[in-house]
Amino acid sequence: MLSVFKTAYENLITRHPGGVLVFVALLTVVAALGLPRFKIDASADSLTLEADEALDYYREISERYASGDFLVVTYRYRQGDLFTDPALDTLRQLSGELAQVPGVESVQTILDVPLLYSPKPEISELADGIRTLSDPDTDRDLARQEFLSSPIYRELILSPDGQTTALLVNLELDRRGLELVRERDALRRKRDSEGLTEAESARLEEVSAIYLQHRTEQDLVSRQRVDVVRGILEGYKSEAELFLGGVSMITADMIAFIKSDLVVFGAGILLFIIVTLLIIFRQVRWVLLPLSTCILTAVIMLGLLSWMDWRLTVISANFVALLLIITLAITIHLSVRYREFAAQNPQWDRRQLALESVRFMAKPCLYTALTTIVAFASLVVSGIRPVIDFGWMMTMGVALALVLSFLIIPAVLMLLPKRADGIGEDNSHAFTLLFSRFAENRRRLVLTVAVAAAVIGAVGATQLRVENRFIDYFDSSTEIYRGMLVIDRRLGGTVTLDIILDKPQIEEPAFDGEEDPFALGVGDSGADSDGAGDYAFTSADAFAAEDPFASDDPFAAESETVEPSYWFTVAGLSTIEQLHDYLERQPEIGKVQSLATLYKVARDLNGGPLNDFELAVARSGLPAEISDVLVDPYLSIPNNQARITLRVMETDPNLRRDELIQRIYEYAHDEMALAPENIRQTGLLVLYNNMLQSLFKSQILTLGAVFIGILLMFLVLFRSLSIAIIALIPNMLAAAVVLGGMGLAGIPLDMMTITIAAITVGIGVDHAIHYLYRFRSEFAKDGDYLATMHRSHATIGRAMFYTAITIIAGFSILALSKFVPSIYFGLLTALAMSAALLGSLTLLPLLLLIFKPLKGPLESREAPGKPEVAGEGLAGA
Repeated sequence: MLSVFKTAYENLITRHPGGVLVFVALLTVVAALGLPRFKIDASADSLTLEADEALDYYREISERYASGDFLVVTYRYRQGDLFTDPALDTLRQLSGELAQVPGVESVQTILDVPLLYSPKPEISELADGIRTLSDPDTDRDLARQEFLSSPIYRELILSPDGQTTALLVNLELDRRGLELVRERDALRRKRDSEGLTEAESARLEEVSAIYLQHRTEQDLVSRQRVDVVRGILEGYKSEAELFLGGVSMITADMIAFIKSDLVVFGAGILLFIIVTLLIIFRQVRWVLLPLSTCILTAVIMLGLLSWMDWRLTVISANFVALLLIITLAITIHLSVRYREFAAQNPQWDRRQLALESVRFMAKPCLYTALTTIVAFASLVVSGIRPVIDFGWMMTMGVALALVLSFLIIPAVLMLLPKRADGIGEDNSHAFTLLFSRFAENRRRLVLTVAVAAAVIGAVGATQLRVENRFIDYFDSSTEIYRGMLVIDRRLGGTVTLDIILDKPQIEEPAFDGEEDPFALGVGDSGADSDGAGDYAFTSADAFAAEDPFASDDPFAAESETVEPSYWFTVAGLSTIEQLHDYLERQPEIGKVQSLATLYKVARDLNGGPLNDFELAVARSGLPAEISDVLVDPYLSIPNNQARITLRVMETDPNLRRDELIQRIYEYAHDEMALAPENIRQTGLLVLYNNMLQSLFKSQILTLGAVFIGILLMFLVLFRSLSIAIIALIPNMLAAAVVLGGMGLAGIPLDMMTITIAAITVGIGVDHAIHYLYRFRSEFAKDGDYLATMHRSHATIGRAMFYTAITIIAGFSILALSKFVPSIYFGLLTALAMSAALLGSLTLLPLLLLIFKPLKGPLESREAPGKPEVAGEGLAGA
């Protein structure tokens, strides 16, 4: 079967080279037609785990409390005090314009939030109307003091210096999107756990397509809305210092970063390829041939992804650069081998040169491509959607690069006239021979350095961490960074965390079948020291009967429509307040909001504690302006549930998300005796933490999959366990160097750096395959290990050096990104590839000399002195 395929391939290349190129051209045109469909995804879905149950709970809570997305605009008046007429008039005008933007539900500013301490009213006066800063008779000094010190607004809406405020631009909740995605995820979970019926499978496919289309439309609308908001803010930049923040804004900017990276990386890599090929080959044909192969591979792959509606994320934005680098490496190996044959066999015609080149390089290139594919395919076990997509994209891309390289290059060489001029001018083998002589003469040093690198790498790897600050993902010049910095330091934090409290299961006291005679009066009995007493558990029933004094109750109309709630009793509010106060004491946490805020204000306005009856009456009389701000976002009566919202300060250098989450649980369970089933945490911080905590497991899984897959391929290729292990050692060392270096340098694992070790092994092992394949071929000539090593360095060593330098410099171009993880990814991978190259040119041949795993007929004829280095006199060798 294999021989039939080989014959068919050779006949196709030698007899129909023009047809091959026409086919590739047509394929390119068809793929290019799909490029207008190309899309980028920077949504929150692309930064979460593939099967995270916390994500569905987060969506459920968002829908329950109508907490849609929002934008935050920070406002600092340039020309004077914030509380002057010009400053407030400008703020009012800006707020009005933002409120008119399509998709904006409301805009909340210091102008329209209710004031309860400017001056402080009696509780009974609340129903008469709520004062705001917009009222002409409001004392602005008192209002400023309220914004700075009241439990409602402290660290929320005004900076400590009283000069920076925030406009909260609330966006309409995408209920349709939530319904679709929750239905899709429910079907996915059922599919994975118990299987789906035919109808359910069809529905899953249908709802997935509908949701994808809906999200595409909503992402476009969201980006347009951000552009409109930015346009409005631009008109006020001369009067105020303004920064925009929020998930929608970050998403929009990340898409801009991805597009920029695609252009910068693509252009940078192409320019680098041209320069590299000119330096290496110094002939136009050897520049245009690899360059055109790289470009065609990238165009076809991007077109294929576009037709499949497979979207790039901030992680897979490096896909084009990587594909160009890997394709170039394959073409360089083919080109160098062709030129070697042309220099050694000037009598061969172009057909024989092309055939012998592809015959010799087919197996090592196939196995190097397969090992690279194994490295990228291993990423699919990570559980992180953008990393999974990146793995599959590169798997397909590397396979396409291999096929196109072995179609385009030999087909073009069959059509071009044979040229031998300039081929003998390359003397780079003299440089690579330095490595073989170093390995021969400095054996102890090479082994000592290798052992030291392994030990240091192991020690450093134990210090790897996954905790990192999201703000550090962005360059300090970007608006994302500057906006998050202002919001974090002046306005109470950025990343949201919600604590959800469910009503505890409480046994009702028994009264021998009789009703509790004190049902209405329990609120007046003494509570324990923390404000909670057993009486409070039955207080909700106190309002079940019709109030006989309803006609005299000033809040009677409202009280008939207010449902009782455990969380609006002394017991419930005391529980919330205890946890609320604990959260406020945590150094990483900024602003905390809950029903406890209203409870504190109510006690203050009342001049003392309230009992359950007073709380119920007060709640029934709350004006809508206060209820909308202090009750509705934190209470779900139908679900017997309370919600505490808080914001975590991303700029805190001591932030440890997982430790903070566990600390909150431990306090709730151990100190407050809350049952585990009655408290849950959700929010973006939880989702992001879940993804980070999966990175260690993912790192182990991906590396394990890579090593096992590559070891099996080595066994098939070389049919020797000892050779397979020898080949893996330098690449394992390279992975240890980069992981250990990250640990020692304090660089955390993230969605980008998690891929480095697997990619390093997958690509770096290509050097080992090419070297061992040539070493085995050269060894068969005389069985002399030393002579074989020098000949291998003088021939395949050059191609290894070219491709490695190309890969190292290509990855280094990623340092031009504005997305910091991409910078780390590029530079660390370049470091790892440098280590892999040095290992393949020094440690690998030394291990071959020491263990002598090859069994040749002339093995015993190893020369006692320094052998003549074959290849030094070869033209073009």
